[in-house]
Amino acid sequence: MESARRRHRRTIASIAIGVLTACVLAGAAIAQRPAPAQPPSVPTQPVPPAQVPPPAPAPAQETRPPEAPPLPRESVHADVSTRRIAVTSTFSGTGIIVFGAVDNSRQVSAESGLYDVVIVISGAPSRLVARKKSNVGGLWINTSSVTFTSVPSYYAISSTRPLDEVASDDVLKSSGIGFDFVPMTFHRSARNLTAPEIKEWRDAVVRLKQHERLYQQDEYGVAFVGRSLFRSAFDMPATVTVGAFETRVYLFRDGELLSTYTTKLDLEREGLEHFVHRFAFDHPFFYGVFTVLIAVGAGMLASYVFNRNKA
Repeated sequence: MESARRRHRRTIASIAIGVLTACVLAGAAIAQRPAPAQPPSVPTQPVPPAQVPPPAPAPAQETRPPEAPPLPRESVHADVSTRRIAVTSTFSGTGIIVFGAVDNSRQVSAESGLYDVVIVISGAPSRLVARKKSNVGGLWINTSSVTFTSVPSYYAISSTRPLDEVASDDVLKSSGIGFDFVPMTFHRSARNLTAPEIKEWRDAVVRLKQHERLYQQDEYGVAFVGRSLFRSAFDMPATVTVGAFETRVYLFRDGELLSTYTTKLDLEREGLEHFVHRFAFDHPFFYGVFTVLIAVGAGMLASYVFNRNKA
């Protein structure tokens, strides 16, 4: 029994020694195996840091000079030498002067001619009947007539140069400047007249008024006396009709109407003429009786004087 246990122990010891020896031999074999060849190391060059492009410079802002404020628009102001003209029994006509200035004038001198000024003076409108004479059997008699309900009693134009050089006909017509565009109104009885006939009658009225010096035109009557100051003279004949007059001043540049200005002028009767005129219109019956009495008295006085001289 005892011997069996010993054999069993020896067997276990032999097995353990064999296993231990095998492990030792295996470890030595593994230690002696050559290590696998390592690939040659390639020297690595340091990667330069990524170059960040410098920030783009801000776009240069164009420096513009400050814009000049717009030039103020030109305008015109004017006045007359007198706004009230007295018409008496000794009235033989008069002259007036229209003067003015261009505000914000841009012309360098009076001779530069940058501006054109047109001045129009028109009298109070009145009714007018125009008649046409024809030769009938060797006699000149009235054969036709046209009635105007409104015609300026006085119309005078003065300008820096001829009107056709100042502005176009459309501009002149819209402003009533020029003899071709004098504001005239026909009576409704003339509604059947053709355009050529209307122009013929208008031209006839203008010619008659010019002959009486009631319609006048001076193409170079306005003169500048400085950069902005101007003046013009007008003549009013003794036959001018009393009443309210309108003075209109027009400022042009390169054919464009820039500004207008209007002022008033009055022709009034004074003294005995004013009294007789008012009495005749306010009391026509008594005026008629009074004139008849004056005529009868003057006749009786003349008869008495002549009879006395004969005696």
